[in-house]
Amino acid sequence: MRIRTVMSLVGALALSLVSGCAQGGAAGSGANTVTYWLWDANQLPAYQACAKGFERKNPELTVKITQLGWADYWTKLTASFIAGTEPDVFTDHIQKFGQFADLKVLEPLDGLGIDDAAYQSGLGANWTGQDGHRYGAPKDWDTVALFYNRKMTEDAGLTADQLNSLAWNPKDGGTFERTIAHLTVDKNGTRGDEPGFDKDNVRTYGLATGGAGDSDGQTTWSPFTASAGWNYTDKARWGDRYAYDSDTFQSVVDWYFGLARKGYLAPFTDYTDGANPANAQVASGRAATAFDGAWMISTYYGTKGLDVGTALTPVGPSGKRATMMNGLADSVTKNARNKDGALRWVRYLASDACQKTVGSYGIVFPATPDGTRAAVAAYGKKGIDVSAFTGPVTDRQHARTFSFPIADYAADVYALMRPAMQDVYANGAPVSGLTRTNDQINFLLGQ
Repeated sequence: MRIRTVMSLVGALALSLVSGCAQGGAAGSGANTVTYWLWDANQLPAYQACAKGFERKNPELTVKITQLGWADYWTKLTASFIAGTEPDVFTDHIQKFGQFADLKVLEPLDGLGIDDAAYQSGLGANWTGQDGHRYGAPKDWDTVALFYNRKMTEDAGLTADQLNSLAWNPKDGGTFERTIAHLTVDKNGTRGDEPGFDKDNVRTYGLATGGAGDSDGQTTWSPFTASAGWNYTDKARWGDRYAYDSDTFQSVVDWYFGLARKGYLAPFTDYTDGANPANAQVASGRAATAFDGAWMISTYYGTKGLDVGTALTPVGPSGKRATMMNGLADSVTKNARNKDGALRWVRYLASDACQKTVGSYGIVFPATPDGTRAAVAAYGKKGIDVSAFTGPVTDRQHARTFSFPIADYAADVYALMRPAMQDVYANGAPVSGLTRTNDQINFLLGQ
């Protein structure tokens, strides 16, 4: 089953992508050049600065950085492995790790001497494959918080302390649902918690839509499923069985998408294919709040005319609040043309020297504690309080952080869960139907 799935994936990509993506890639890579790919344009200046620092220490080497948009990045990267034009080093995502490990296109990094204890908890261990080898050097991390339009929350009589103290449950929604309802306003000016509210003609939704959440729900339902005590798989890493058939998962998802049926959560059509992201809904006044990731901090706070604040995710039935803590890494390709230079560059990227440089730009939270502190200070100079994102990482007594599911067949799981979750959200399909989808997923895993 594993071979057949991987081979079909490679075959499909080879047919559809190579013809358009075979040029470029590792062009220019060689004995004196290290090619490096990343997707975030906001981070490009920071890594250009790191490259200069690296080149000063290694004057015989030059780092050539290529930045691509998120969608193009993964399409072209996967195609480059097939065409033999892959970069020496690339920014890796935990969702893609299993696929690349299966295809055996990553170089083990065990010889770099990376100590997991030198990074924020959990970030290093996530990049160890099932074979026990390390394939990623910790790079940065992000969490999820609640962005809100200050004018709208103040008009609704809500304080920052109240927004940071919300709680929820799947029965009546708790103070979180009541708050979202109160922030919802129909076209007659009636709030969602007032008599006469017209849920079919809403002017401003209490909560923006981030889509159906697909297989992970990072900025949609995951803060709720996790704070209810649910886990994606039966193991923290490389699980053998997914749990989308869980009563807990299905009850939480039913409640969450039920907010749309009540008129408090913007409808699925507001986000179809990501054409109208959550930040745009808040900026336009279509929504008062939105769950979003730390990578969007600069976007929200940089939006002209928008006075924005951030709050912690709400406390759930488990007694804790929860947020996904996603950590990116830098990986070396198996067929890197400059293997020695690539390994040296990745070791430098994971060092405090580079991570503090990146942190000083106030764009992302680097993986080392010193790098994180540099980022917090940089955000502070911009007048941005990021404690809603950093707090849960250190306050393990009251908060739970968790990772994307780390398991085989991530692409297949996504392909199966995406339409199933959209059907629940957009068409009101019963959540019990997710049990059948879960059975299909676990069949792939041999369960």
